[in-house]
Amino acid sequence: MRKASAFFLTLLSCALGTAPAARAQNVNGALDFIARITPTAARSEPVRQFTFYVLTKSYADIAKEVAAQDPPPSREKFIDDLKISPDLKEWLKGHDVLDLTMLGLDKLLTPDDVIHVPEFLLAYQRSNSGGVTNGTPRPKYRDADKTENPERYQKQYQEYVVALKKFIQARPETVSGIELEMEGVNPQRKWSQIQADHSKRVLRLAPDVAQTKYLAAKTDTDLEGRAVISGLPAGSYWVSTLSLDADAGDTRLRWDVPVAIQAGQTTRIELTNLNASDTRGANP
Repeated sequence: MRKASAFFLTLLSCALGTAPAARAQNVNGALDFIARITPTAARSEPVRQFTFYVLTKSYADIAKEVAAQDPPPSREKFIDDLKISPDLKEWLKGHDVLDLTMLGLDKLLTPDDVIHVPEFLLAYQRSNSGGVTNGTPRPKYRDADKTENPERYQKQYQEYVVALKKFIQARPETVSGIELEMEGVNPQRKWSQIQADHSKRVLRLAPDVAQTKYLAAKTDTDLEGRAVISGLPAGSYWVSTLSLDADAGDTRLRWDVPVAIQAGQTTRIELTNLNASDTRGANP
């Protein structure tokens, strides 16, 4: 009787002790992948001894998350902060332009723009100074008259505006080249630098966020470009190289490939040029 009881206790212990472990193994799956790069006009090569990361969120979405946490100023806020005339700020907000030195700027400017935006008027005057253009109206008013003789100043200013508008309407080609005189107030360089600095911050921070918040596993490929990761809970993942490039010949690739892990199964995928992004010439 004592032996029978011991036997049943052993069976019960085994049932209680091993069943949860068996169930735990069944809810996990594995990932088996191989990574290869095909350079232009060359044979496919394995991505050897390269670290791949298995994430619970797309790395592209992680980078967007990081970017949203510290966004650059909006275009409107950027324009508001510029040290330029209110008239030029209003013009910039009404046009999809920040590069005032671009070719074709003259095609966007009306005679009223040239006359009423101080920066455009000054650039136009410089562009047509020194006898370059015959017949260009010359202002007769003096800045000192604003306070000393405001009536005369206003009368002469209005005469100049009317004459200049008629001249520009009759000679629209005189606005050509105005972009060459806009470098001193051109906001494009500053705007580009803000965007570049923001991209650098995202490039620096996104890999850390990916590994601290969304990392499920990581592994290095072998000499054949293959790697196996086991013990992954069933669910959706992304196989990623983060911001690192795998290269071969003239080709530089990054992967951010979705993969579904099934309980008790091994998911096999192949990483190639077809499911990668080529970073040649692209901004990080």
